[in-house]
Amino acid sequence: MSESKYYHFTATGSFYDVGTLGEAIAASNEGGFVWFNFYQPSKEELSSLIDTIGIHPLSVEDCFDVQQVPKIEYFTNNTFIIFNAFSYAERALFIDEVNLFIGKNFLITVSGHNSGTRKPLNNIAGIIENGHLNAKSGPDFLMHIVLDYLVDQKYKAFDDMEEELEEAEESLLRNVEKFQPMQLLRLRKYLLNLRKSLFHEREILVKICRLDCPFVTEKAIVHYRDIYDHLAKFFELTETYREIETSLMELYTSLLNNLMTKMSNDTNSSVRRLTLIATIFMPLTLIASIGGMSEWSMMTGTSNWKLAYPLFLLGMVVIGISNYFLIKSIEKKESNRRRKLNDWEPD
Repeated sequence: MSESKYYHFTATGSFYDVGTLGEAIAASNEGGFVWFNFYQPSKEELSSLIDTIGIHPLSVEDCFDVQQVPKIEYFTNNTFIIFNAFSYAERALFIDEVNLFIGKNFLITVSGHNSGTRKPLNNIAGIIENGHLNAKSGPDFLMHIVLDYLVDQKYKAFDDMEEELEEAEESLLRNVEKFQPMQLLRLRKYLLNLRKSLFHEREILVKICRLDCPFVTEKAIVHYRDIYDHLAKFFELTETYREIETSLMELYTSLLNNLMTKMSNDTNSSVRRLTLIATIFMPLTLIASIGGMSEWSMMTGTSNWKLAYPLFLLGMVVIGISNYFLIKSIEKKESNRRRKLNDWEPD
């Protein structure tokens, strides 16, 4: 449902709410300028301005196309601008489109058609009503206030994303096994979308600041330069955050590799211990299989088993200990050989 509002700024500087769209169109011919603040308008409402105000039909189509990127287009009696509002809530980035038409005696803002329950220009009318004197100087000053409001809202989105990057870093360093890399991949996608939007918005401000728009006076340019500075800062922030995200992903990969290497080393140590035990007991098993209970008694005589079996067991212990120290000696020599190879440097 449309929640559009219309305002008339008179030539004497007064500012008042106009009830209907028809009254606002009529007021535009009485001097001063008119602000049409559309929120979730129907296509019929905007199309009615094609003949009365002179906006281009293609611009009306663009207002309902959610695939548009920020841009500026020039027509005979107005300039059409697409800008974006950013909001970040529940770890999700929302980019809402705001359309602006500026002419000699009017400003049209269109928002909400892809915003759901969000209101990109929420309370902007209250800001102007509460004494923003520059708004009464002309449509170009009023458009500056609208754009500046949208840019200020971007701060919150960037702050929230920065906090999430810090949380991701703490989570990664605290426990790499429980860390979710999809969190970084999601942030990377958001940062790419922000960079794309900010790049085009910066180009819009460049064109406005060099007076390409005939409806923005030179007197108002200094205010638009301030908006450009903010957008340039945000663009640099996206690059910085992307570098941080890339570094965190590389750190995650490195820590994960270290963890896997440690697990592999632990497995190798276990296998080594088992191999050592198996190597020691292999000859003992062979001897036991050859000189078992019955066989040994047959070789020594049944009357000598009290002496034969202790000697047999003693012999197995001696052989086992000899094998153990022999294997340890071989491992020590191999370790020393590797260390010498690692310490050796060619001339």
